[in-house]
Amino acid sequence: MSAAIREAAGLFGPDSVAWRVDREVIVLAGGSCALLMQAAHPVVAAGVDQHSTYATDPFGRLRRTLTSSFDVVFGPRARADAAIRRVNAIHAAVRGELPDGAAYSAADPEALLWVHATLVDTALRIYSRFVGPLSSEEERRYLLEAAEVAERLGVLPADLPSEVPELRDWMARMVESGRVRVTPAARRIARTVLYPNGLVPRLAWDAAHLISLATLPDPLRRQYGIRWSNGRERGVERLAAVTRRTLPLVPPPLRFVPQARTAERRVSLAERHLDA
Repeated sequence: MSAAIREAAGLFGPDSVAWRVDREVIVLAGGSCALLMQAAHPVVAAGVDQHSTYATDPFGRLRRTLTSSFDVVFGPRARADAAIRRVNAIHAAVRGELPDGAAYSAADPEALLWVHATLVDTALRIYSRFVGPLSSEEERRYLLEAAEVAERLGVLPADLPSEVPELRDWMARMVESGRVRVTPAARRIARTVLYPNGLVPRLAWDAAHLISLATLPDPLRRQYGIRWSNGRERGVERLAAVTRRTLPLVPPPLRFVPQARTAERRVSLAERHLDA
C-alpha cells in the first residue's frame, strides 16, 4: 500500500470492522448508553462533573466529542493522530479529588479501560441487535482495532482483553463489585444526558433515548432509577426487527454518517491517483 493510500485510509481503512460498524447512524443511538455507563465509574463521573461543560453546554460538548471520535475512526491518518493527541492533552489537565478525598486523574488506567470497554460493548450490542449479526471473529476484530486507539489513549496493553466475552465478563465484575456504581455525580450527569433541554417534553427525550436505555445493563438502569418494563422491552425488540429488515433498503446518505462516506471517497480518490 502506498503512503498516500495509507494516509487516506487513516488508522483503520475500508476493510476494517470499525468502518463497517461505526458508519451506521443507528449506532449513534447508543450514545447516551455509553455516556451513562462511563459516568458510573466514579473517576469518570468526578472528572466530567468537575471539569466538563456538559451541564452548561451539553450539545456543544456532544458535538466536540463526536468530532473527535469520527476524526479518529474516519479521518486521514494525520487528523486521527492529531485527535488522539488532543484528547490526551485534555486528559492530562483533568485531576482532582473524589468525594472521599482520594486523588484522581483522567489518566487512571482502570477508568480509561472502562471508557474503552463501554464504547466497544455498546457499539457491538447496538449493531448486532438493530443492524445485523456479527460473527465472533468480526467482533474480535472490532475489539482489537479499537484496542490500538485505546493504547494510544493510555490504556495499559496488559489490561486490554483480546476477546469480547472476556471484556464483558470484566465489565460485569466491575459492576457487581461496586467498583462501577452510580454516584451523586453520575446522577447529575445522567439528568443532563437524558434531558438536556427543558423545553422539550420528557416523553420525547425518553423516546429519543429508547435504544440506549434498552442497551444499558439492567443493574445500572436500576441504580440510575430508570424504570423499565417487559412491555418496553417487547417494543424495542419489535423496533429491532423492523430496522434489521429495512436498513438494507435505506440509501447510504441516510443510513451512514457523512464522515464515513467522505472517508470512502478519499480512499477511492487516492487509489485512482495511484493508478493514473
